[in-house]
Amino acid sequence: MSWSKIPPWAFLSLATNGILMLTVILLIVRAESSSSDLQNLSELQGNGSSAIENASGSETPVTEPQLGPRHQWNYEQWLAQLQREAEAIAANPPERLGVLAGDSISLWFPPELLPPQRTWLNQGISGEVSSGLWKRLPLFDNTNPEVIFVMIGINDLIRGISPSEVIENQRAIVRDLIWVHPNARIVVQSILPHSGSGATWEGRDRLLNIPNEQIRDINRELAAIASEEGVEFLDLYPLFADSQGNLRLELTTDGLHLNEQGYLVWRTALMVFDPI
Repeated sequence: MSWSKIPPWAFLSLATNGILMLTVILLIVRAESSSSDLQNLSELQGNGSSAIENASGSETPVTEPQLGPRHQWNYEQWLAQLQREAEAIAANPPERLGVLAGDSISLWFPPELLPPQRTWLNQGISGEVSSGLWKRLPLFDNTNPEVIFVMIGINDLIRGISPSEVIENQRAIVRDLIWVHPNARIVVQSILPHSGSGATWEGRDRLLNIPNEQIRDINRELAAIASEEGVEFLDLYPLFADSQGNLRLELTTDGLHLNEQGYLVWRTALMVFDPI
């Protein structure tokens, strides 16, 4: 194979792995020295990150008073809100738009921690599955993003949806995004690990039924899809995993969702992967 045929972003992706890993080590050290701050964040975020299913099969965020009335919305209300936000962006396009598309892990990304070089449109919904994200991609069809970061799949596995269905839905998501946003960089992000026996999330038993090795297998398939479809792949898994392949406890509120330090790791990965 000729090296000249390898796209420049592939070289960049390889070159940044070492930088990301060093950064994560520094952030983890910082996390261990600030456990009291993480506890405060956990108390703020922990309850609000759980979800219950509604009649349509989607999930509704549980009420969390500190987070305001929007976190009591049902799935249809969330769809309406995301459409309003996308329409506002389309009506007044920013110079550099980035989109986060996914579930609660994307939804909870603190706006102040998102890389500052872009205006961000967050299209995350708590409890979302891959088929749900695929169906609602048209919500931001009229925006003009430079880059779209997709992370989806953990809720599928929690609900017992097969890995093969997750993979095929992700392929459909990628193809739709390529078709509608031909000038945007499409970045498939790996599914993050969970903390296994260290998890305290209310659905812990369901997490324990999902081996992290299965998540790694799916991520390898997602990397292959990205290569086949000509888009990019950002492998976040090793940045968040401990030596056993579980989500590092210092980066999570409950073994599934991220705390501030976890989002700092993700922020760093985005800034290195997507420099401007």
